[in-house]
Amino acid sequence: MAHTDPHSGQGSVAAADPGETPKTRAKKTGTPQTRHTDRAGNHLRPAPPLWSVLALTAGAAVIVGTYLWVLTSQPATLGADLGHTTLGVMVGYLLGAALIAAGTLPRIPRSVLALMPVMIALNIATGQIVGTMTPIPLYLDSLGTVIVGVIAGPAAGALTGILTNVIWGVTINPTVIAFTAGSAFIGAAAGWAARLGGFRRIWWAVLAGALAGIPTGLIATPVAAFIYGGGLGVGTGSIVAALQGAGASMLGAATIQGLGSDIADKAIIFALAFLVIAALPNRLRSRFPFTEHSAVKRTAARRGTPHTAGSSHAAAPSH
Repeated sequence: MAHTDPHSGQGSVAAADPGETPKTRAKKTGTPQTRHTDRAGNHLRPAPPLWSVLALTAGAAVIVGTYLWVLTSQPATLGADLGHTTLGVMVGYLLGAALIAAGTLPRIPRSVLALMPVMIALNIATGQIVGTMTPIPLYLDSLGTVIVGVIAGPAAGALTGILTNVIWGVTINPTVIAFTAGSAFIGAAAGWAARLGGFRRIWWAVLAGALAGIPTGLIATPVAAFIYGGGLGVGTGSIVAALQGAGASMLGAATIQGLGSDIADKAIIFALAFLVIAALPNRLRSRFPFTEHSAVKRTAARRGTPHTAGSSHAAAPSH
């Protein structure tokens, strides 16, 4: 049976066959297939090119290598000034950031790139105030990093963390440059947690933050203990001093302080990030495709209402 062409007004020669897929129909009609969808009709993003994966891998390797060099060499002048040692570490982290950016930027929406400077400024402001000017043994210097990781993915979160510490170190406090590896990790961890659905419930976000705080604390502890003699902040430094006074070694005191502070710090930050993401209107969330992983699930009753109505309508007898 011929079908009317809505554009020409003439009848079409062939109708769509039952069960015909968009791919086979594209071959049959000669129309190029511009979008890829799964069986449920969801759009599938193309796999990242090989060079992008290699750039991300190389960037991560440079970050890890720079961190290990800091631990093994234990440079006494790192962070004391912008001398050769500090600049060398900064170059290592910047090179890692550049490689991660090369592999990430082609896949980051422009809206995320425009948001990054704001999130970096948020990190520096909160970290400088809370970490160095208050007796609270927390940092809160990665809220912007976590937000970017949740809305744009692990690589974008890691890039935000790296740039935060480098910019912060150059402009205000050179000591934070040595902790860049931990900042990169927490940004990536936020993206991984979001991909696994960790930001669909606030308690899941709190748990994910607490778990992410364990490796983050372990990454930062050797730097704080071997290079800076314990915690650098007002609150964290007082805890390290108190633990040493109780008989703990420098590394033991820094480890206890680092784990306790980072677990609490990251749990709070992940919870705050959840509240920020959940408060975004749908129109704004649609600009960040990665937030699909963090969509708050509706209750069963709300999900069942339209389905039930549709089912009853479908079950009605036709005449």
